[in-house]
Amino acid sequence: MSKSQPTNESEASADTDELSEEASDEQTANKTKGAQSVVTALEKAEVEITFGVQGGAIMPVYDALADSDIHHVSMAHEQGASHAADAYGIVSGKPGVTITTSGPGATNLVTGIADANLDSDPIVSLTGQVPQDMVGNDAFQETNTMGITSPITKANIFATSPDTVGDDVGTALALAAEGRQGPTLVDLPKNVTTSETDVEPSEPTVPEAYQVPPDEADPHSVEAAAEALAAADRPLILSGGGVIKSEASEQLREFAIEYGIPVVTTMPGLGSFPEDNALALEMGGMHGTGYANMALSHCDVLLGIGTRFDDRLTGGIETFAPEAEVIHVDIDPAEISKNIHADYPLIGDAGAVIEQLHGAMPGEPDAEAWRDRTMEWKATYPMGYETPQDEAVKPQFVVEAMNEAAADDAIVTTGVGQHQMWAAQYWTYTEPRTWVSSNGLGTMGYGAPAAVGAKLAAPDTQVIAFEGDGSFLMTSQAIAPAVRENLDITVAILNNSYVGMIRQWQDAFYDERRYESDWDWGPDFATLAEAYGAQGLRAMGYDEIPDVIEEAFAYDGPSVIDFHVDPVADVYPMVPSGGNNAEFALEADHL
Repeated sequence: MSKSQPTNESEASADTDELSEEASDEQTANKTKGAQSVVTALEKAEVEITFGVQGGAIMPVYDALADSDIHHVSMAHEQGASHAADAYGIVSGKPGVTITTSGPGATNLVTGIADANLDSDPIVSLTGQVPQDMVGNDAFQETNTMGITSPITKANIFATSPDTVGDDVGTALALAAEGRQGPTLVDLPKNVTTSETDVEPSEPTVPEAYQVPPDEADPHSVEAAAEALAAADRPLILSGGGVIKSEASEQLREFAIEYGIPVVTTMPGLGSFPEDNALALEMGGMHGTGYANMALSHCDVLLGIGTRFDDRLTGGIETFAPEAEVIHVDIDPAEISKNIHADYPLIGDAGAVIEQLHGAMPGEPDAEAWRDRTMEWKATYPMGYETPQDEAVKPQFVVEAMNEAAADDAIVTTGVGQHQMWAAQYWTYTEPRTWVSSNGLGTMGYGAPAAVGAKLAAPDTQVIAFEGDGSFLMTSQAIAPAVRENLDITVAILNNSYVGMIRQWQDAFYDERRYESDWDWGPDFATLAEAYGAQGLRAMGYDEIPDVIEEAFAYDGPSVIDFHVDPVADVYPMVPSGGNNAEFALEADHL
């Protein structure tokens, strides 16, 4: 026994060491890096596509992304990535995601984040950052991303630990989509993404401290609003972008049609109500239709849904809907009475509140005479233009020709300028999520990268981008990823060799001093498209337009059409900034 005792002790010690090694091996096997937690959080949120540009501080996340089924699209410029992600979110209804590096990679996103913030679009930006112990030391490619983006994000988060970084990303994804949608950001120090963790990210959730807005408005307020609307002689619905974001377009259509109430849309609200319906008065505001603005100016009860009543819609506050009681439906309490006083504030989700109003309506408003009057305004102030065959092509004609040739459910993206307004005015929008544009910030260059994001969100739907020559110059590199991804999109450039809206304002308000608005030094866009690997086409006259459109639509891949249009065509109707919507100009002499 004395000789066997040590043997048993040695065996026991060996067994213990073996178990310890197995536990250590298992613990090591369960460890991952913070970068993997970031990717896991994206996967748990069912993110399918991300947009961005690779770089030093974000490289660990890209390395982890390489092992994921998530499809990443390198956009050649971070601003393009933000616009593509923004458009992806608009079309899909899910947050678009960008992944970029620190310093310039983050600051190049700022325009796109600010754009999404003003339009309440859901995007999540994941930005690389220098290691935590180097923050504040002016390290290579360091910038204060949190400080820069705090004013233009719904929430931004500085990741501090590999154990919590996955939940940080999940929180950002949840917040971007919750309530009033908007951009969020997570700043990812490199030491956080390279350090190990054995913590599995949880499902994306909003923080407990976040006050989730109510779906339904106060019932008593709804009842009072419904009674006012039913008693109106001149009722009008103003449908904003919030109708689309809350998936409430069908409820709006049913409500308007059942109660015979004409509908004006804001620019973000294009497609929320079918423009081929007799009740549709189309877009109101600065470049809205004459009949929409007359209705806004003469209604006696205005039901505004999911709109922030911005200055491009209202013109002068004191002259906006001067005879109307205002019912304002919005999910964000901060918007109620911010610009236009709400007589009946209804805070809640657009779809839920429309259904509440539907149930509370005591009857149909006696508005037949009012509807007849809106039809008279349509006849008095029709949208139109002349097309002399011996003059340059009118840009409005191009928009209508493409509308006629395109699929009924085609998605339109635009840059910003005159071409944006013509695309809003002369395309017929009948479905939500088919208008994708920079409505609030007015970002030139939005259209081409947005077409990339829109097409990836709806691969079986036709996507057409309207751009101006000045706007397209700012982000033309978006054609390169469109070619690489083999995206069947068509970019229509309304090329007037001017920054057209600036030239129009200079002619109207600056004694025709066209300083620095003449951009006749631009490239040959058809040749530039071919250099990127796309199909490049051009049309110089009316007779060439049908064949060029047909050729572009038939091509399996990106096409760019350079339409040479009238260099001095202007956008009308027009309400001067801060003016009275009822006093819109139909030509320059009216300004």
